[in-house]
Amino acid sequence: MTASIITREIEYTAKDGTHLIGFFAAPATKSPVAGVIVAPEWWGRTDYTLQRARELAEHGYAALAIDMYGEKKVTTEAAQANEWMTQTFQDPDTIVTRATAGLETLQAQPEVDASHVAAIGFCYGGKVVLDLAREGAPLKAVVSFHGTLAPKAPAQKGQIQGEILVLHGEKDSMVTLEDVAKFKEEMNNAEVDYSVVVLEGAKHGFSNPLADERAKANGVDLGYSAQAEQDSLAAMYALLERHLCAK
Repeated sequence: MTASIITREIEYTAKDGTHLIGFFAAPATKSPVAGVIVAPEWWGRTDYTLQRARELAEHGYAALAIDMYGEKKVTTEAAQANEWMTQTFQDPDTIVTRATAGLETLQAQPEVDASHVAAIGFCYGGKVVLDLAREGAPLKAVVSFHGTLAPKAPAQKGQIQGEILVLHGEKDSMVTLEDVAKFKEEMNNAEVDYSVVVLEGAKHGFSNPLADERAKANGVDLGYSAQAEQDSLAAMYALLERHLCAK
């Protein structure tokens, strides 16, 4: 673990004209390090997303918690989150356009080794990073936590450049095991290096300690699992170490 980290907000603009504000965290070292973008849940660029970026920095990676809605908007209301998320579906290019802007912003930071980058995402952010990978982004590893698996367009052979890890809750009612089976078929057809870990008893949102509170407040089927959070993060860090630390 790194003793000290640096953090800052970074303003950037996507090609669709949206003004975005990312949160950057990196170890306080003189040499460039591998970078990771962190795509948020449908709630927006919340403190939870920032926490994951800080943790990555403490593990020796530079991380950018990307903004997908603009102006770092956040909400705790499911109806508002759904409205913002749905807006990014209206144009099929919006998600990849904004995620690409985040990735390029990360790569441009002096603390980052631009040739060694990865992407992780939670819930909606899982779809964001998977779709980014499907479009051929130069990602050495991609991790989806309780993410939406349905593609913008199915992956084609040779498009996905890195290894994919999907961490899925067995009791996820929003993204079903049938959805997982379809995802596996897509990955197999495209001959992608991937793995899916189904976490026993875990619900949608299992990695977020606020999931139970959000579920109660909004009447949605979410649930936090400390064991699933621990196991999924361990799997993520193992993947990142395998692909980003071997230079």
